[in-house]
Amino acid sequence: MYKLAVASAALVGAVLANAAHNGKNCHDIKVPVHVDTTIKQFDFTATDKDSDTTNFFLEFTRHDSDFMTRIVKSTAQQNTAQIKKDYTLAATICHPESGPSDTLQILTHGVGFDRSYWDYPFANYNYSYVAHALDAGHSTLSWDRLGIAQSSHGDPVQEIQLALEVEALRQLTRMADEAHLCGLEGHKFTKKVHIGHSFGSAMTYALSSQHPDITDAIVLTGFSQAPNYLGLFALGANFAPVAGSPLLKHKYTTGYIAPKDPIGVHIDFFGPGDFSDEMLAYAFKNCQPAAFGELLTVGDGAAKPSNFTGAVQIITGEYDVPFCGGNCNKVEMGDAPDILAASKPMFDKAKTFNSTIVPGGGHGLNFGYSHTFTYKGILDFLKQEL
Repeated sequence: MYKLAVASAALVGAVLANAAHNGKNCHDIKVPVHVDTTIKQFDFTATDKDSDTTNFFLEFTRHDSDFMTRIVKSTAQQNTAQIKKDYTLAATICHPESGPSDTLQILTHGVGFDRSYWDYPFANYNYSYVAHALDAGHSTLSWDRLGIAQSSHGDPVQEIQLALEVEALRQLTRMADEAHLCGLEGHKFTKKVHIGHSFGSAMTYALSSQHPDITDAIVLTGFSQAPNYLGLFALGANFAPVAGSPLLKHKYTTGYIAPKDPIGVHIDFFGPGDFSDEMLAYAFKNCQPAAFGELLTVGDGAAKPSNFTGAVQIITGEYDVPFCGGNCNKVEMGDAPDILAASKPMFDKAKTFNSTIVPGGGHGLNFGYSHTFTYKGILDFLKQEL
């Protein structure tokens, strides 16, 4: 009787998991990780006042400002800290109908979203990247970044930073490599791909450069290495403390911020004419916040040339604001024909380099009508390189 009850419970759990992912072969898992890394210490205390947040961004984005020099604690004040801590990551693993694939895509979302970015429920999952990846015969592992949604939270200034999240991603990858993920005991993937969006792309860049053998290919979406435009994102978002958000104030503490209205989401994530009003409303209603620590360390991820030796793709919307200033076709420097192609010298050790501009796309690539172009571009690239 006991065995029957356990089997029935497992069956019900599987049915509910499939229902939550529109019938796909997916299940949600919790992944314990131990993180040991160095993070920065900032001389900054967040508040719940809109004016304090606005003043922060006015200083943060000012040209020729010494703001970052002032905000990073001096050596005498110990400007870095070693953190050794246990966390739990919320993740979703999906497989083709035939079962686990030989190839695993590890998907890392950016600021403003959680792991549902890759398997978005809007319009009956019509915008799901995961569905396309499964159709291509790949398994996927998406996760909520540390500090966001159902993964462990922490101090949003002194803890939730790029370096911490990169190390968490490394540990998640290690557990997938060693077949220690729930439901995958004993299954070995022969190929791995890391795909990021925006902040998740900066993390993917850092991870693959620090550990060049950790993956076979990287795809950096909503990304470039042009540093001049992030201020547009920071100001355009109209960020405000989550204390003023009825949807977020009970889930996050002081030090988390989010766009105050749909206009900020529109400016930062959507290309003109590439989205429906219903999608914008849904994206705003379901948006996730950013931690101040993430914004203060985002530039640490991709500032140096990469040591990665595998295949590289950068794919970004034509009208991306934070990474292209709204025009990725701009000739930025040297002989590069556009902003994305200008990153090629940063990957001089890579096996192959591909840069693709999505016509009409904005920063939130998965949410635009152009998502079909994006997904085809990614999967065609992987089919060729893996």
